[in-house]
Amino acid sequence: MPQSGLTELDAVLMVARRGKFRAAALELGMSTTALSNAVGKLERTLGIRLFNRTTRSVSLTEAGRNFVAQIAPALQDIHEAMDAARSQQSTPSGVLRINAFPTAAREIFASLVLPFLRAYPQVHIDIVTEGRLIDIVADGFDLGVRSADLVPADMIAIPLGAPRRNVVVGSPAYLKAYGTPMIPQDLSEHVCLRVRLPNGAIYRWPFEKDGRSVHIDVAGALTLDETSLARTAALCSVGLTLTMESDVREDIEAGRLVRVLEDWTPALSPLSLYYPNRRNPTAAFKAFVDFARRSSVTDTEISSKD
Repeated sequence: MPQSGLTELDAVLMVARRGKFRAAALELGMSTTALSNAVGKLERTLGIRLFNRTTRSVSLTEAGRNFVAQIAPALQDIHEAMDAARSQQSTPSGVLRINAFPTAAREIFASLVLPFLRAYPQVHIDIVTEGRLIDIVADGFDLGVRSADLVPADMIAIPLGAPRRNVVVGSPAYLKAYGTPMIPQDLSEHVCLRVRLPNGAIYRWPFEKDGRSVHIDVAGALTLDETSLARTAALCSVGLTLTMESDVREDIEAGRLVRVLEDWTPALSPLSLYYPNRRNPTAAFKAFVDFARRSSVTDTEISSKD
C-alpha cells in the first residue's frame, strides 16, 4: 500500500484543528487547493472519509476522529525528532512562526525581526497577527508576542523594550474646530473613532488617574477594526482616536497630530516574547531567542539612560 508523507498527515491535523480548509491552508503556508488535494490523497490511500464537508463547515467523521487521536502524538514525536536534528545545524535555517497582536508586531518588526533576518538570512520568519489570544502550542506557533501581563504562566518570557502607552490624538484642525477635551467625560462632546474588537464588541476607551479608572463608550461616525485606518481618519481631521503611542509617534513629533488627555493615559505593561520549554529547539529558534535577549538588554540600557 502507498505510504503517506508528513505533508498529508500535517494537513489532516491542521484542518481538524482549525475546522476550515482556508484557515488551515494559511497556517501551513499552502494553497487551499493543495491542502484539499493532500487530504484527498490520504483519504484515497486509507480508503475512508476523514472529514464531512459542506459549503459552510468541515468536521471530522468518526473514523477521522479516531485517526487523528492516534496519529497526533506520533506526529508530534516525529517533528520533535526532526527539530532535534535541526538543532545540530551549524548555520540556523528553516521557518519560525510567530503569533502577535497587530500593534505588537509593528513594534518589534523594525527593532527585532528585520535585524535578525539581516544577521541570519537563511531563516524564514512567518508572522501571523490577530487580536485574539490563542494557545501558540496548539496552533502550531514557535513563539508569541503579547503584553507581559497576558503571557500564560507556563511560558518562558523575554521582556521586550520599555513600557508602552495608549494616547488620544487629533489633528490641529480638528482641535481648533471642536476644542480640546480636558477629562475623559468631555469625549461625549467629540467625534471619536470607534474600534471593534475581534469578538465583535466595541472597545471602550480606558483611562486612569490618581488611582481612579474609567472606561468611556465613545461615539462617532466611524467604527473600524484596523488601527491604521483610525490613524488615517485622525490625520484627515475626522475625529479623535485612541491608539498606541508607537503608531503615531512620528505624527506627534511632526505636529500632524496632537496628544490630549495625557495625564489620563498611564504606562502599560511592556511587550514580552514568549515560548514553551522545548527539549530540542532548532538552531533557528535558539538564535532568535538569543538575539531577542541581547536586544532586550540593549533596549533596557537605552531606556535607563533616557
